[in-house]
Amino acid sequence: MIMPMTIRAIKKSEPSRIKAAMIRIGAIILALIASSLFILLLDLNPADVYMKMVQGAFGTAYRARETFVGAIPLVITSLGIAIAFRMQFWNIGGEGQIAMGAFAASFVALQMSYLPKPILLLLMILAGVLAGGIWALIPAFFKAQWGTNETIVTLMMNYIGLKWIMYLQYGPWKDPNSLGFPKIANFTDNAILPKLFGVHIGWVIALLLVAAIYIFLKHTKKGYEIAVIGESIDTARYAGINIKRTILIAILLSGGLCGLVGMIQASAVNNTLSVEVTGGIGYTAIITAWLASLSAPVILLVSILFAALLEGGSYIQTVFGIPQSAAQIMQGIILFFVLGSEFFVRYKFIFVKHQNPVEKEVR
Repeated sequence: MIMPMTIRAIKKSEPSRIKAAMIRIGAIILALIASSLFILLLDLNPADVYMKMVQGAFGTAYRARETFVGAIPLVITSLGIAIAFRMQFWNIGGEGQIAMGAFAASFVALQMSYLPKPILLLLMILAGVLAGGIWALIPAFFKAQWGTNETIVTLMMNYIGLKWIMYLQYGPWKDPNSLGFPKIANFTDNAILPKLFGVHIGWVIALLLVAAIYIFLKHTKKGYEIAVIGESIDTARYAGINIKRTILIAILLSGGLCGLVGMIQASAVNNTLSVEVTGGIGYTAIITAWLASLSAPVILLVSILFAALLEGGSYIQTVFGIPQSAAQIMQGIILFFVLGSEFFVRYKFIFVKHQNPVEKEVR
């Protein structure tokens, strides 16, 4: 007689790095195989497509620069998201924090354009960080004071921030010289970040922040307190950690980094403020931070690879004449397998046999 059986997923003990790496490599191989099947349906050669994707991301100096320009905001936003996630504060509000950071930096750029470039850029950075931090502090305060759901609050505040930018773009900040087009005036040259090796100096800021956040989370008392709160609030309370203050400090830093991204994108990439300033970075950074297991050095690598995936996907649309949706399906397949591998890193399936009820009665 066949015994009834159920399948359960249970959490593994901490897996070794080798096993975790093997699972992730296996997921990448399966992703490439699945993507190859889809490419074959398009009557294309998978090897040619993958080669062109690599060329599209790194094939020339210009393409490599574009990939790094796309990776810079991902790196910094992911670092901010990682700080909040380490504390089990689910900050889904990166989009809104980027938008508000861009707004504050743009206000300084437009109103104080007479200042010397170093002073103006410094004020723009401070304004962006402060605005992003304050925007993140609102849901953090509610969470610390009344235990509200930060996921919902941060998500809803994204829409408020973006609609505020749209209001400015179509209303009071609309450039009268734009011939009726809803556009905010471009920044003056002294409000634009300089370039180094052909890429704006945001990449230098990103590298410095990777090192700083790694040290902060791994080798400082406050970083340890953030990790303890993430593991157990009761343990943190027993250890004498000031939970409310730690939450507020961590989220101020998390939102501040997202606000810094807003300043960088408005200044160095768009050269103005627009509703497209976020570009979905706040949501994409959730994926990259999670794939990197909230580790600052790994975030750098994952963000570059993710930016390369996006740039390569755009390139093959032109080379092979495939629609954007086809390239996005390929990107989605790869992400599905890579993200799915994280489940198997942390959990395993077990089969539980149940005694037949009839046999149980007989006994």
